[in-house]
Amino acid sequence: MIVTDHQPKRVNVTVFGEFSLADYKEFEELVNFKVKFEGPVDLFFDLRQMGDFTLDVAWEELKFSRSHAHNFNRIAVITDSQWVTWTAWLSQIFVDAEMKIFNDAGDAAAWLDGAP
Repeated sequence: MIVTDHQPKRVNVTVFGEFSLADYKEFEELVNFKVKFEGPVDLFFDLRQMGDFTLDVAWEELKFSRSHAHNFNRIAVITDSQWVTWTAWLSQIFVDAEMKIFNDAGDAAAWLDGAP
């Protein structure tokens, strides 16, 4: 399950439990809408409560990243999982956004707000 929220130039996503294809499609629709009307956006992904993700989500993420290579400014990923950290860095190959991994959501939000 995901919870999404957005503000000007930013999309916030928190994942709880399994990250399903339906959840990912919800995220895609929101990003597509924001990019269409606002241009490139920042992403705030809180994955600390994510239990697992399905293989079709991994495939969709790969396709989505490649087709949106220039639609993101900064991407903050909040996680304490080494596996999620590794897959996030792998995804960075396909986008030209600046990406950082955080353990703390406040630090991630501050970075997206412009803190170094």
